[in-house]
Amino acid sequence: MRAYPYPRLAAAVTTRVTAVRLRGPDDIREDLDTKGFSVVERVVALGRAERDDWHTARLSVSATIPARDIEAKGHWSDVAVVAVLTEKATNARSVTRLDRAAGEGTEWSGEIAVHRTGHADRASLAVHVVATVGGVAGRIIASTEQEWLIDVTADVPLRDRELDVTDVSFARGAAWLRPFRDAPWIVDLSGRIPTVRLNSDFEGLMTLVDGQGSKVESMVREMLLAQMSTDVWTAVFHSAIGDLEIEADGTPLLPPDWRGEVLREMLPDVVPGCSVEDALREVHTRRLGEGSWAELQPRIHFAATRRAEVPKTLTDTVRRIERLEQETNV
Repeated sequence: MRAYPYPRLAAAVTTRVTAVRLRGPDDIREDLDTKGFSVVERVVALGRAERDDWHTARLSVSATIPARDIEAKGHWSDVAVVAVLTEKATNARSVTRLDRAAGEGTEWSGEIAVHRTGHADRASLAVHVVATVGGVAGRIIASTEQEWLIDVTADVPLRDRELDVTDVSFARGAAWLRPFRDAPWIVDLSGRIPTVRLNSDFEGLMTLVDGQGSKVESMVREMLLAQMSTDVWTAVFHSAIGDLEIEADGTPLLPPDWRGEVLREMLPDVVPGCSVEDALREVHTRRLGEGSWAELQPRIHFAATRRAEVPKTLTDTVRRIERLEQETNV
């Protein structure tokens, strides 16, 4: 827990996005469908907009603060509530004040703008209560417990991203796919998030993936998907670790996009017993040749199979095979 040299509110701030209005060319405005933002997930999916030429989104933000505690304790003056929108990928940051509603003063609301040209991936929206404490202005005395995510391209407001899986003919598709015509799938890391390309020419693959078969085919499908997921986790880890930003003193930095999320997930299994930052430094050092990079490969594979739930899938498959054999012998 972080310590502060001044009194803060014990209660967190509750934040909601209540509406999203998009503005396009000629100042034409329209509301984003309510399915484009989720109060449960705390995510706004701007990719769900029916028009793709919008350039500004205005989010209506509402916050509930513990006003009674502020008044009762009396530590704070000049209280203000601000919404802050930030994105690490573009280093964008914008701040707007929320206005106090009539009544007991627990409700504050306002709007904050999302400029499309200033954002590339996911921005975080937080609300802070700011006050003067002990004669020092601008102290943060309370904040949202969980930030909202504003995704400028996603179609579905989900906090945990799902892999993009598409099927395409490797033989008749893009030229770069043709050398892989004998492979059932490949992992494409060139886009905003990883994409699994399924080879629709590979005999029987699409039937298995669609899951419209017998019990045996269903078991094969589960193992197939687990193997596919293992390949994805392995590929994205190597991609992430191979494209790090390095500070002047040689310290590697966690990437701000999905690569950073992958490293945070896998590094504790790749270099156990260390902080994520220390594990990142260790893996980066070994990759550069100072230490055994080869010795880390089993750990990377282990981390990938855990995320893909290969042990669980294999155990379930073995048990289902045993039950099938028992049913057959009855």
